[in-house]
Amino acid sequence: MAAHKPVEWVQAVVCRFDEQLPIKAGQQNTHTKVSTEHNKECLINISKYKFSLVISGLTNILKNVNNMVSFLVLCEREFQEISEVFMFQQPKDTMRLDETMLVKQLLPEICHFIHTYREGNQHAAELRNSASGVLFSLSCNNFNAVFSRISTRLQELTVCSEDNADVHDIELLQYISVDCIKLKRLLQETVFKFKALKKVAQLAVINSLEKAFWNWVENYPDEFTKLYQSPQTDMADCAEKLFDLVDGFAESTKRKAAVWPLQIILLVLCPEIIQDIAKDVVEETKMNKKLFLDNLRKALGSHSGSRQLTESAAIACVKLCKASTYINWEDNSVIFLLVQSMSRITFLSNFYIGNQNADVDLMIDCLVSCFRINPQKNPYLKICLAQNSPSTFHYVLVNSLHRIITNSAVDWWPKIDAVYCHSVELRSMFSETLHKAVQSCGAHPAIRMTPSLTFKEKMTSLKFKEKPTDLETRSYKLLLLSMVKLLHADPKLLLYNPRKQGPETQGSTAELITGLVQLVPQSNMPEIAQEAMEALLVLHQLDSIDLWNPDAPIETFWEIR
Repeated sequence: MAAHKPVEWVQAVVCRFDEQLPIKAGQQNTHTKVSTEHNKECLINISKYKFSLVISGLTNILKNVNNMVSFLVLCEREFQEISEVFMFQQPKDTMRLDETMLVKQLLPEICHFIHTYREGNQHAAELRNSASGVLFSLSCNNFNAVFSRISTRLQELTVCSEDNADVHDIELLQYISVDCIKLKRLLQETVFKFKALKKVAQLAVINSLEKAFWNWVENYPDEFTKLYQSPQTDMADCAEKLFDLVDGFAESTKRKAAVWPLQIILLVLCPEIIQDIAKDVVEETKMNKKLFLDNLRKALGSHSGSRQLTESAAIACVKLCKASTYINWEDNSVIFLLVQSMSRITFLSNFYIGNQNADVDLMIDCLVSCFRINPQKNPYLKICLAQNSPSTFHYVLVNSLHRIITNSAVDWWPKIDAVYCHSVELRSMFSETLHKAVQSCGAHPAIRMTPSLTFKEKMTSLKFKEKPTDLETRSYKLLLLSMVKLLHADPKLLLYNPRKQGPETQGSTAELITGLVQLVPQSNMPEIAQEAMEALLVLHQLDSIDLWNPDAPIETFWEIR
């Protein structure tokens, strides 16, 4: 049938996939999950040869899901299944005109999931992540189709008189795949139309372009590195023009705070300008860039006078530090002079460490960047590791360490072994978090193989304690999940015991494994339970077993088992 009637065969596979989705089949069991996975793999393979037929069928399924807005939870599960089929790299040589048109038909359905289910729906984040992943994949080989949608909306907004116009399509900038050439194209388009846009559209462009820059740097780090080895005049020209436009837009304190993070990125795209404004005598056309940096330094000072500008300046400096880590310090690039001249890295870490309301992702960016710039001097580690620090600080630290382990896109980034010396504190954090998370869920507390408590400690532990709030319970679970993922990513980080005797090392390993084992049957924490199983498998690999107790690995293995 596949050879003689390809259309009917593809339609049959798409139809079978549709019928097995949660919105129609209901609760899935192991058998139906396996069958659905098989269908997804089948569709992905077929799409390599019959992309038009597959994308057309899946677009129709999405249209039907979009029409069933009352089934919010089912829609989320349905889209998760469909998105996994979309997120593949279709062969470039198959992109014909009819397929480009099909992608354009698909875009509104994908955008619906990015824009529609926002705050108020518990699955909004999952929907947006899945949809943005699909959009990123589609834009890899269908950039023109996606760019056309954004450009068309920008053009419409240049003649729009509404103050609260719809800017959703502009926000697509932050989800698409861009290389150096495509980023220049985005900058050129923005320069051409920025002045004619209303304030709401200008702010949307400012916010989205900054995220597009990071999409480029994180997916094409070599291109960004080469920018500082061989500066590109056309890229710098676009960035400088947009910098000037944005600078003119930033008339008030509120607007300055909104644009500073993008302005530092635009300046980073101009290596030669960074070098020029570092001189004693600066050209008049470059004076606004020098003044911008002076204003950043002033805002970071202890008497800045505006918390809004201080926070924006700190954000801009985190972005600068992060960008600099993609350039090799041995190259003695001009960006490092700028980093050093703005050098308030200690201030940045203290600012975010001391601000519990700060953006968690930005805090992680800050700590990771500080580590990559100078792994030996990291005072924030002690603050975050302290037992009495808020769980937010623990969460930021653990996720920062996980990123350092799992994201090593650049050769010169320091490795995680610089943090092995803090294994004792990390194990203690794991035990405390495990105890709190399990206790807050009403399960039996974790078995804690620790030395005997003193009488005073026993009495303190027996004192009445208020039941954790839902928010606290959730924070414990999130931190515990992050810690188990960290252990999964690098067991040595929690197994490292350089100066301990054999029995003491064996005891700490036993406590760690016992804690993971206790998490496996926790039905009220399924994601943590699954991750704990994966971590246990990694701990039972040969190189990990050797760390259980280097003095007697085999004996320790059988005893703990």
